[in-house]
Amino acid sequence: MKDFFTPDYMFSDFSEITPEFLQSIGVRALLIDIDNTLAPYEQAEPDERILTWFGKLREHGIVAALVSNNHAPRVALFNRSLNLPAFPDAHKPRRATLEKAMQMLGVTHEETAMLGDQLLTDAFAGKHIGLRALAVPPIKDKTNAFFRAKRWCERPFIRKYARQNGYQPWMSFWKIKKT
Repeated sequence: MKDFFTPDYMFSDFSEITPEFLQSIGVRALLIDIDNTLAPYEQAEPDERILTWFGKLREHGIVAALVSNNHAPRVALFNRSLNLPAFPDAHKPRRATLEKAMQMLGVTHEETAMLGDQLLTDAFAGKHIGLRALAVPPIKDKTNAFFRAKRWCERPFIRKYARQNGYQPWMSFWKIKKT
């Protein structure tokens, strides 16, 4: 049975994902979650670090689109200075919005990756349509019961990734222990 929840690659922060790395794995397009992946929910607009990262992607011919489950006003404000194709209310893990984003970017499944902080929405959304899933820990996680339960459900997949790829210190966020 195919594992749709274990990410293909994990990073401690989005900025570790370089254009060179993406090119080395054949990715020329990124579909990117906003909240807790690029910025905390409270950050209305991209900071200089985010703008610089997107600039590097563009310089190397990597195209990108924002694919968020958040609502249009939040996504539009965050995207104002980025000027990327943006898809609010994406209803991830449903596939329709991801397919629409790839069509707009003019890319195939094989050359596209999904970047996000949630395995049950972002990673699953990408992997169940054949994209590679890149995951980062949430920047500032919500602490309500719903999010705590989701993070608890993600732990076995993070452990699997750690077993297959080696433990990284930042995995302690998900309460994964070094073996």
